[in-house]
Amino acid sequence: MTGLYIHIPFCASRCIYCGFYSTTLSQLKQKYTDAICREMELRKQNIDKRPIEISTIYFGGGTPSQLSKEQLQQIFSSINSIWNCNGSIIRKNCEITFECNPDDITEDFANFIAYLGVNRVSMGAQTFDPARLKFLHRRHNANEVKLAVDRLKSAGFDNISIDLMFGFPGETLTEWEEDIKTAVSLEPKHISAYSLMYEEGTPLYRMLEKGEIEEIDEETSLAMYKKLIDLLTQAGYEHYEISNFARPGFRSQHNSSYWNAIPYIGIGAAAHSYSKDYRSWNVDNIHQYIQSIHDNKLPSESEYLDATTRYNDLITTALRTREGINLTKLKDEYGEELFLYLTQEAQKYINLHEMKIEDNKLSLTRKGLYISDSIMSDLIFISNIK
Repeated sequence: MTGLYIHIPFCASRCIYCGFYSTTLSQLKQKYTDAICREMELRKQNIDKRPIEISTIYFGGGTPSQLSKEQLQQIFSSINSIWNCNGSIIRKNCEITFECNPDDITEDFANFIAYLGVNRVSMGAQTFDPARLKFLHRRHNANEVKLAVDRLKSAGFDNISIDLMFGFPGETLTEWEEDIKTAVSLEPKHISAYSLMYEEGTPLYRMLEKGEIEEIDEETSLAMYKKLIDLLTQAGYEHYEISNFARPGFRSQHNSSYWNAIPYIGIGAAAHSYSKDYRSWNVDNIHQYIQSIHDNKLPSESEYLDATTRYNDLITTALRTREGINLTKLKDEYGEELFLYLTQEAQKYINLHEMKIEDNKLSLTRKGLYISDSIMSDLIFISNIK
């Protein structure tokens, strides 16, 4: 199985918190579309000769819904012609996710992406409070989220995901609870929720540095996370990853590939690719990206992943999931030394009821979720440890 990720970096405007690579250079959309179609051809030529099964496809950004119908049709046609040949296949029930802004989802657009084969839509609601939406520089209003959900459902979409954000400056626990309840009332099959992050280089970070805003205190942030878990699990959502909740059978298959070390191919500026032995990343500059592809060169750097690096990646990905780390598989694939290191280091957290072992799988307990970053950092293996 292999995931296919396609990065569409275009945005009509930038949100103040976003640290993902994006651009407002809309005049480059067609050149970029041509480039990502050509990159898929180059990638297919440069991978191993054995057939590939594309199990998931994910359009992320940026804002994929900023592309025209013709450009999206071009990309989908290329996907089908490039990955459905020479023994490689696109799985029949392939999950195809498309990220959208609520205000881009007209009735016509919802029907069009359904026609293309998209069967899962991920939508950034973030909050339903008008003042906080304005603070984030989001283009949509709260009512447009409901309209978008209704339009998607009318177009036949059953698998809809909504992104939420909490921990805004001055936000109260009651206000956050209202956002959660509003999201649940829309009956999405999947909800992702993240604490507002102050990433260096973003306008939000600069506002914090200048003292224009204050970061919410840790106690309130933790109370908000606890409220999130309580309300969504009571509403019937499965808490399957630190920040992700799904109705039974509706986990994000593509994102789960990241957490479960399933290979994926990244297409587009700043996109990453991964296999068990290496990872690579494309240049995060749209001009350099387009020029490199024009010259028939993959615009990427790569690194070999040894057992220690793969182990450390496992700690920061698999431990995010409800199932955790399969200890039998760990021992077989990473060796006795790393197996002993993990089980010995984890014991103190097991004693504190912050981790557990069930069915030979090591995972975080709910108590451990609250300090997950600290636990993962402690379980990282440094080769010069004595």
